[in-house]
Amino acid sequence: MLSSAPSASRFIAAQPWFAAVPAAMQERLRSEVFAAHGDKGDVMLPAGSAVEGWHAVLSGLVMLQSPNSHRRSSAFIGVPDGDWFGEGSALKPEPRRYNVVALRPTSLLCLPLPLFAELRENSMAFNQFLVLHLNMRLGQAMTIIEAGRTQSTEHRVALYLSRLFWRSTRRLNLTQEELGQLVGLSRQTVNKVLRTLEGLGIVSLDFGRVAIVDDEALSAYLAATAAS
Repeated sequence: MLSSAPSASRFIAAQPWFAAVPAAMQERLRSEVFAAHGDKGDVMLPAGSAVEGWHAVLSGLVMLQSPNSHRRSSAFIGVPDGDWFGEGSALKPEPRRYNVVALRPTSLLCLPLPLFAELRENSMAFNQFLVLHLNMRLGQAMTIIEAGRTQSTEHRVALYLSRLFWRSTRRLNLTQEELGQLVGLSRQTVNKVLRTLEGLGIVSLDFGRVAIVDDEALSAYLAATAAS
């Protein structure tokens, strides 16, 4: 379901590059961004569909999933509220290559392609933000590939709790089911690893949701499991 929710306008106005663009562009951004809403399990943006713009998660959580990845061992990128995604799709004149699946009730913002292209053409601040974001996504993708090929299940779960994937918050509000879907492991396997991390004082598990207690200990654990 689409809407021009005030939350979309507030979100775009809060972006670090927004103040640097001309007032006329600011007004267009406020009025032309729009939101879409989906329930848990919905494919909100299907692979093969036309790309409408650059997207951000206003609320909820989505998973970026290749349509050809059906094995449980496949790992995927999760995007929490406040984060952008789909810049690669917005930059290329081709259909979307992956499904965007809601892991819980979710609202997405869309910055339409014409505005995205105009900002790229005229705004240094926007381009700087975009380059940093692309670099972060590249780092995530390369780490997922490496971990999926060479690392243990313990390392993979711990990796998905690291700041590489969740920059904005250390209280992840992430369920064990959602973590399992992202890492590509069963909930039982994820629970076993989380109980180990809880025993080491690295995470806490409140009502099935995960919070990071000790980032330094998590980094040490990642280093140890990568070497094993």
